[in-house]
Amino acid sequence: MAIVDRDMPLKEQMKFDIRAQEVDIMDGDPQLDADGGATISLGPQQPMMGGHNENLAENMSDGDLDVIARELSDAYDGDKDSREDWSSTYAEGLDLLGMKYDDRTNPFPGASGVSHPLLAESVTQFQAQSYKELYPAGGPVKTQIMGATNPQVEAQANRVKEFMNFQLTHVMEEYEPELDQMLFHLPLSGSAFRKIYFDNTLGRPVSKFVSSEDLVVPYQATDLMTCSRITHVVKMMANDLRKFQVSGFYRDVEVGEAPEDDPSAVQDKIDELAGKKKVYTKDNMYTLLEIHTDLDLPGHEDANAAGEETGISLPYIVTIEENSNKILSIRRNWAEGDQLKTKKQYFVHYKFLPGLGFYGFGLIHMLGGLTKTATSILRQLIDAGTLVNLPAGFKARGLRIRDDDQPLTPGEFRDVDAPAGDIRNSLVPLPYKEPSQTLFNLLSFVIDSGKSFAAVADMKLGEGNEVNPVGTTMALLERGMKVMSAIHKRMHSAQGKEFKLLSQLFAETLPPVYPYQVVGGNQAVKAQDFDARIDVIPVSDPNIFSVTQRVTLAQQQLQLAQAAPQMHNIHEAYRRMYEAMGVQNIEAMLPPPPQPQPKDPATENAELLSGMPAQAFQGQNHDAHMEAHFSLMYSSVVKGNPMLMANVQGHIMQHISLKAQEQVQAEMAPQMQQMQQMQPQQQQMMQQQQQQMMQEMQKKVADIEQELISEFIAEYEQLLKDSASDPLVELKKDELGLREKEMIRKGKEANEKLGLEKKKLDTNTKVDREKIDQQKDAVAIRSAIAVDKLEKDSVNRVMDKAEKITANMEKTVSAAMKPNGRDK
Repeated sequence: MAIVDRDMPLKEQMKFDIRAQEVDIMDGDPQLDADGGATISLGPQQPMMGGHNENLAENMSDGDLDVIARELSDAYDGDKDSREDWSSTYAEGLDLLGMKYDDRTNPFPGASGVSHPLLAESVTQFQAQSYKELYPAGGPVKTQIMGATNPQVEAQANRVKEFMNFQLTHVMEEYEPELDQMLFHLPLSGSAFRKIYFDNTLGRPVSKFVSSEDLVVPYQATDLMTCSRITHVVKMMANDLRKFQVSGFYRDVEVGEAPEDDPSAVQDKIDELAGKKKVYTKDNMYTLLEIHTDLDLPGHEDANAAGEETGISLPYIVTIEENSNKILSIRRNWAEGDQLKTKKQYFVHYKFLPGLGFYGFGLIHMLGGLTKTATSILRQLIDAGTLVNLPAGFKARGLRIRDDDQPLTPGEFRDVDAPAGDIRNSLVPLPYKEPSQTLFNLLSFVIDSGKSFAAVADMKLGEGNEVNPVGTTMALLERGMKVMSAIHKRMHSAQGKEFKLLSQLFAETLPPVYPYQVVGGNQAVKAQDFDARIDVIPVSDPNIFSVTQRVTLAQQQLQLAQAAPQMHNIHEAYRRMYEAMGVQNIEAMLPPPPQPQPKDPATENAELLSGMPAQAFQGQNHDAHMEAHFSLMYSSVVKGNPMLMANVQGHIMQHISLKAQEQVQAEMAPQMQQMQQMQPQQQQMMQQQQQQMMQEMQKKVADIEQELISEFIAEYEQLLKDSASDPLVELKKDELGLREKEMIRKGKEANEKLGLEKKKLDTNTKVDREKIDQQKDAVAIRSAIAVDKLEKDSVNRVMDKAEKITANMEKTVSAAMKPNGRDK
């Protein structure tokens, strides 16, 4: 056997590592070349047998399989070693859950070993809230119609939604417990995975939870889509492995005895926290490495159109038994008929927080430090209280206490021999302090910081009788749940990818008929229901992450609808409110509004005459309806009412449109049936043909509608001609003429009256101005008279005063001239 260099490419190793004793490949003696080499003639190649999903390892030599197994095992070991620090951090962080009480002897025997439940509370809160949102009681799946909607597509969407929810809630019994378990692991490790595949044993698709420690990727991987190698570590009982070998799913090769289980550090810690340990060692458990990778297998090389090898590695799934390093199967990992050989996806990555690499960050990484700090402070406070309540100290050597090795019990008194006579002089207790208030405040700060980050703090939206407005409540919810909102959106996106993979498996692997009676349809429609028109999405809302927020938003919508009922659908607003509150069987409490039903022509004419709108429906006898409505148009009531005439004409146009559509659909029915029978591989061609057919149908509908409308216009013009000679119409025209003359006469009278009013107004204005001028002159005259009077009064007063002064002077002079009272 040739010596193989492990640094060689995989395909080169397979060329050199050939064991002649296992397979007879030589067809003659080797021929020596001039350069010292040798040419070996290989025997005839065995043709590949089986279908697209066959086990290729059955037809490969043991030498080639050994080379592939060595190469992939070495790659797996390297991938596993590259994340060793991540695994150790995860394993150490699991201790922070506080599920086990530590018996501590430091700083003293019996010291507190309690752990603060900050991390455990955060994980539990997240698991409970996410579980309720991602798996509601009515089912986790809803559908979305891509493109235009019609009653047929809406019915198809409802069937797909009901079938998916039926599978996930009733048939796939493992889905709910696997989801529940995943939501507990996810916030701890930061990453969790779901594997979606067809289980041959169960005969149906399954969705399994895969923990982060059981899925290994290369160091340089960034996401599952572009990852070059994905290794799923599978634990399998010996009996189950043997079943797969006997059934032909795995190669029937000797894999030896199952090795003793050597769990990882993470699994050891999980078993320790769960209180489990392996005692019975006869359960033979094998470890299988299911590796999704790209290989260039000999005999299955990729070739171009000319038949030349391209050297491109193709996607395969290789399963190896780890202990014996034996390859059990190699299968193609692309869809049959796929010319591009695109790698099929089986795994969906759920991330708690986007880490710095492939694996996400969990609460262990983000709250580990705070949890350790809270645990340390809590233990210090408890230890301080313990030392204060049970103090220790020193005693004199000569002091004798009976049973001094046993602590005192309440109400007990013991005999003491005190040499000094005073027992207080023989005992000196150590000065222990009470638990520190500063440490207690620091503990509260650490807990609040952790809860704020993990979004598990209690949000006080209203205290006492205080009621916050809806907008304020929404703002508080959004501010307090920012982290949870982002995590919820990532999980909503991952679950959407999971449902898309499941819907593809349902369409490809399950029987083409529904397993139950379909309402208003045929059970065989399942084969064409899962097409590109319907998109399967989670029922959870990426923008709503709690019942409180959902109810608050629905309440705001209901208030807006009630404020403007003419602009909203009140029934839909109440229905959304009941849905947000989680009310079951809403139809019993809030029956849907009655839907319009097809009616006979007489009833439609009666509704039109009463001013009510009429609706045309598919499947009606449109010709008979239009004849009845034409007869109504000839009646005098409709002829004399332009609004009623327009309503009748509009209803006739509805019948014309439906008649044209039904006629075209009947003509194109054979072609549509042929397209539905096309294979899934011809999906792209079918979509192109559907688009062309839709364009052709629209063109034909327009042509037929044009013909029918032309006939209608011709009959309507004849109706107008008949209406021209109708005496009632002539009387109506005369009446309108008299009304017009009366309106003209009234207009003239109004204009004349307006002119008289204007003249009267001008006269009154002139008289008022003259009165004002006269009043001004009278005021001026009165002012002048008043001034003259004032002047005369002033002169008279001065003269009177002068006369009085003169008289007084004369009296004075006269008195002076008569001395002693006699005249001189």
